[in-house]
Amino acid sequence: MKAALYCRLSEEDKNKQCETDDSESIQNQKSMLTHYANSHNWEIYDIYSDDDYAGADRHRPEFNRLIRDAEAHKFDIVLCKTQSRFTRELELVEKYIHGLFPLWGIRFVSIVDNADTAIKGNKKARQINGLINEWYLEDMSENIKSVLTDRRINGLHIGAFALYGYKKDSDRKGHLIIDDEAADIVRTVFTLFSQGYGKTAIARMLNDKGIPNPTEYKRLHGLRYQHPKGKNSTLWKYTAISDMLKNEIYIGNMVQGKYGSISYKTKINKPRPKEDWFIVGNTHEPIIDRELWDKVQEMLAQKSKPFSDGKIGIFARKVFCSNCGYTMRSGKSIFPKNGKYVEYKYLICANKYVSKDSCIGAYINTDKLEQTILDELNRLCEKYIDTDDVLKHIQWNTALSSQKGKLLDEMAKYKTKIDDYTKGMRDLYMDKVKGIITESDYIEFTKDLSIERNRLKTLLTESERKLDIIEEKIKISDNRQCLLEKYIRMEHLSREAVETLIDQIKVSKRDKKTKTQFVEIFWSF
Repeated sequence: MKAALYCRLSEEDKNKQCETDDSESIQNQKSMLTHYANSHNWEIYDIYSDDDYAGADRHRPEFNRLIRDAEAHKFDIVLCKTQSRFTRELELVEKYIHGLFPLWGIRFVSIVDNADTAIKGNKKARQINGLINEWYLEDMSENIKSVLTDRRINGLHIGAFALYGYKKDSDRKGHLIIDDEAADIVRTVFTLFSQGYGKTAIARMLNDKGIPNPTEYKRLHGLRYQHPKGKNSTLWKYTAISDMLKNEIYIGNMVQGKYGSISYKTKINKPRPKEDWFIVGNTHEPIIDRELWDKVQEMLAQKSKPFSDGKIGIFARKVFCSNCGYTMRSGKSIFPKNGKYVEYKYLICANKYVSKDSCIGAYINTDKLEQTILDELNRLCEKYIDTDDVLKHIQWNTALSSQKGKLLDEMAKYKTKIDDYTKGMRDLYMDKVKGIITESDYIEFTKDLSIERNRLKTLLTESERKLDIIEEKIKISDNRQCLLEKYIRMEHLSREAVETLIDQIKVSKRDKKTKTQFVEIFWSF
């Protein structure tokens, strides 16, 4: 029999001499597992060791190598010190230890907590171990959240990266100090904007001078930074200037908690409403004085006001430059005509102006874009409204079907887990009747199982509600002819019509020679 030895230690390990050395605890685990394998006459196939990885981390490199080798049946046994070394997630216990390992002919053994898939009746112990480890993860997550919340309330910086313009204070944990070189650029940005320069113009000025953007600056100075995505990642962009001008940290206020995690099982974050942010005043030295800040905020508020007819907003976040994929921004010009001042409204790819080589740029008059969409919509309606051929000429969005499939998969998992918990409670009752466990143990175990089962039932109910909404949308989507009839022969587009009918629009740069410009419409119904 060939055995694969798996060891893991969390980030909390304090015994390592240097980053490249195995920790003392990892060495102890290897020694224990090696001795156990030899005492059972098992041949050691390989030792898989993940040091500085949490039990809920699904991206552990050696863990995933172990799974690949198990599927290829390169060994017969997975041997761990405890089941929690393998995983702390009940979902992975069910997936691998109780699901795929038996299919692959792999036996799972953990020494300390006596988990062994070769022993009949041992599954219940493994499931209880899995539940306890799952609760441990949840409790640990809540404890960490409470500590972080307390630090945020007290105005202490807890982020992995200091905001551009600041550095972490090495002498005082949770405190920010000014980075003079970067702070000068921040002051320049605020000053230029207060003098009337636009955000895109400021970005281009910084790029023309060869000033690295915040991410590149941190990389060049050996500071911690978040790795950028996309091309031209070293250039200043409109969004970087926009975010900087609104960030209260530059006036000495600590602003945190803008994003929150969806679950302790994932690192994915989502935006939080502003009322849930943690804002504490005067926690560090400001870079921008209050007078300049107030002037900039007033100017931002003025610039954010909609045009008189509000029409410019109908294409918000829907139109993209076909060359670089950048979201096209709205703008307006006012010029005299026949003794009156006329507003000329347009959409433009601002990426062209942040650097000489960023993009060739796209530009279109909003009235022209509106008329193009109306003409195409009416053409489709008039040509296909009474035939089934309309379905062949429009690329219908399949996102709803994909969402429904994912939701059904989630609901199936919830139902399976609910059934498992129900069965577990029933088995525990029989164990109590047989005297295998005490009355107090039965009450304790069933209480926790009941709480978890009720939580899953709540999630299932919420998923069923979401499914009803999706199915209703699919029903509406399937009745596409009625949907088209609702918007046929419109004289003007509304935001509601754009949201309902259009997923996105791509606009090309107008060809100076042929005078042509391509507008590609992706219908969302």
